Amino acid sequence: MANIWILAASVLAMVAIGNPTQAAATDDAKKLAVAKEMFEAWNKQDWAKVVGMFSPDGSLHSMMVDPIIGRDAIGRRLAALTDGLETIHLNVKNLGVINGLVYVERQDEFVFKGKPGKVPVVGVLDIQNGQVKEWREYYDRAELLREMGVKVDFDGHAR
Repeated sequence: MANIWILAASVLAMVAIGNPTQAAATDDAKKLAVAKEMFEAWNKQDWAKVVGMFSPDGSLHSMMVDPIIGRDAIGRRLAALTDGLETIHLNVKNLGVINGLVYVERQDEFVFKGKPGKVPVVGVLDIQNGQVKEWREYYDRAELLREMGVKVDFDGHAR
């Protein structure tokens, strides 16, 4: 009988303070929804929405170059990156949350100045309060530039 009272007290305590596992699952679902909304904005080439989904001090970091910090800087980078971009589709293969961060494995397919290309990418998004605080991208930059058919990187460096 004592075990029943201990069990009942445990259940009441969980109800009173909330179930941390349920709260984490709800938070993870919200982060995944933000990530999916971001990918859809990319697919629609809605650059204002993409930029607006970053926190004001957010960071977009292609790991082989310096991070771009702040919405204005991210907007300028996207303008340079997308000048000549005809289509883009972020094909998400795997998406999940580990330790509060969103991980995405995808293949980006695009047409840039008439040249089709595709590049495999892994991204890690730190989403806080419904906005992207940091987005780290892991891909082969030389492969991206080759697939785009460009000889000069977005920051003016020859490849």
